[in-house]
Amino acid sequence: MIEEKQSKEQLSNNKLALSDDILMRIEKPERYIGHEVNSVVKDKSKVKVRFAMCFPDVYEIGMSHLGIQILYDMFNSMEDVWCERVYSPWVDLDAVMRRKNIPLFALESQEPIKDFDFLGITIQYEMCYTNILQILDLAQIPLLAVEREEDCPIVIGGGPCTYNPEPLADFFDIFYIGEGETRYDDLLTLYKECKSLKTDRVEFLRRAAGLPGIYVPRFYHVTYQEDGTIDRFFPTEEGIPSVIRKELFMDIMQEDHSAASYSSYPAKPVVPFIKVTQDRAVLEIQRGCIRGCRFCQAGQIYRPVRERNVDMLKSIAIEILQNTGYEEISLSSLSSSDYSKLPELLDFLIEECGRKHVNISLPSLRIDAFSLDIMSKVQDVKKSSLTFAPEAGSQRLRNVINKGLTEEAILKGAALAFEGGWTRVKLYFMLGLPTETAEDIRGIAELSNQIAATYFDTVPKEKRGGNRCQIVASTSFFVPKPFTPFQWARQCTKEEFLDKAYQTRTAISEQLNQKSIKYHWHEADASVWEGVLARGDRRLGQVIRRVYEKGSIYDAWGEYFNHDRWLETMEECGLSVDFYTHRERSLEETLPWDFIDCGVTKEFLIREWKKALEEKTSENCRQKCQGCGVSAFGGGICVEEKKL
Repeated sequence: MIEEKQSKEQLSNNKLALSDDILMRIEKPERYIGHEVNSVVKDKSKVKVRFAMCFPDVYEIGMSHLGIQILYDMFNSMEDVWCERVYSPWVDLDAVMRRKNIPLFALESQEPIKDFDFLGITIQYEMCYTNILQILDLAQIPLLAVEREEDCPIVIGGGPCTYNPEPLADFFDIFYIGEGETRYDDLLTLYKECKSLKTDRVEFLRRAAGLPGIYVPRFYHVTYQEDGTIDRFFPTEEGIPSVIRKELFMDIMQEDHSAASYSSYPAKPVVPFIKVTQDRAVLEIQRGCIRGCRFCQAGQIYRPVRERNVDMLKSIAIEILQNTGYEEISLSSLSSSDYSKLPELLDFLIEECGRKHVNISLPSLRIDAFSLDIMSKVQDVKKSSLTFAPEAGSQRLRNVINKGLTEEAILKGAALAFEGGWTRVKLYFMLGLPTETAEDIRGIAELSNQIAATYFDTVPKEKRGGNRCQIVASTSFFVPKPFTPFQWARQCTKEEFLDKAYQTRTAISEQLNQKSIKYHWHEADASVWEGVLARGDRRLGQVIRRVYEKGSIYDAWGEYFNHDRWLETMEECGLSVDFYTHRERSLEETLPWDFIDCGVTKEFLIREWKKALEEKTSENCRQKCQGCGVSAFGGGICVEEKKL
């Protein structure tokens, strides 16, 4: 503790990477100065590996990401490893750094990233790909992995987009496939061994490629058929695996309640200086989801469901609140209602947080009597809105996507909500789902109207206080993703998406309760390019690089996304948007991500795809095992259900 305090005092006397003049001229200088509460500073003389952990978006987005907080805590628990953070400079500082030739730096030490051993980049969504090149470029690291020399950091990618890493294969030395808690110790140990033996960069990568979950693109080759589809994908050297199996952290379910066992979860997360997107303490209660929605990639790649021990969660919650001073705590999960110990955990949090005047946030709840009862205890119902995610307007289409939600359940949940005092309901739908018809689209308007009618039927006029209920219907555009039953599906064109949004708006305007319904839809342009990158192959690397060199960054931000630039570059590279996203793939086609084993078998995905086309549903994992394949990991709900 004394050593850490001295290190912080020493750092506080060091100069920041940016001058006072620059900091005074840019927006939100707090993004770049480090020194936040719970940030870690180490004595460099005792450090053997320096790791820069990057989220390729602006500070407020990156600081809200739980995965980085977990890995940051894990790395810094290693005595001879120092992990620091870096985020994409906003456009104002980006211009200054280029003009003044200031290398990108880490927040904790304020030292250049190019001097680190590793640059780890979490890849959360496709539209951040040009920001990844921004990070490399500003760090003065060659964009192409094959051009990096011995003194360059090893660039490693992780996160959900690595389940199809091929569009980014040219830019990364390593991809880590799966959850980060399991294999980094082995990787860093190997790095230290190679460093002490003065092993060259390529040999280290060759040895790293032999570790489970590690994919090194330079040791693989792709050939294509005349129609543009993949002919072969194969390793180019002996000893390199042809299939990469995802890494899964099974110790999340640990029964050991001792303080030492909590090392896999950060009790002292870094607290930002400024308000960020998720400005609260976060408690991850489980990983995976039992529901099996056919459009949802997270529901497939994070299988099996693994619940955190409830006693561990209680202890960690108290520690996090003590160590951060946050006034709100949120439960993180793909489906919080499905956490088996939720009643016990919430009873504890309601009592604990009530004493400390801390709010509780409960995202990802199913709208039923239990959930509404809980929310009424933890929220001020006069200020809150409720969120339903029917995803589709008709029961037929909800069966296609295996949503597991009936119209009766939706309307019953709405009635219970209105009886409980809620007057504002948000509804989330998708347009462009496989097999969608005009009747399905009209169903969005009709369901919204029925929910509004439920309010008037449920709440007597004398109790409305002059208030009209507000139904906010939002539609996003469906993007097929790898490792889902819809990975073979055709995606709509921009024009088709916009026509579907127009049909939805028109149908809403024809409803009896239209004055109670507001409608929003997402950008169609970005959805198309998200689809291209999500299911793309290595040939897209040249497109990403050229688009970046033409000036594209922050493509996830509507005001900076340039559709015409992407389309123009695609054509210059001799590639077709139609090929990558507007065609249905055959079940026999070799897909760019087929070399990855995510646990869920292709046979299962094919079964689910065929059931979707037949409008048949599948039970969730707790009701009946569907034989998806992840039982091979030997834990989680797969094992629990066999014990019942």
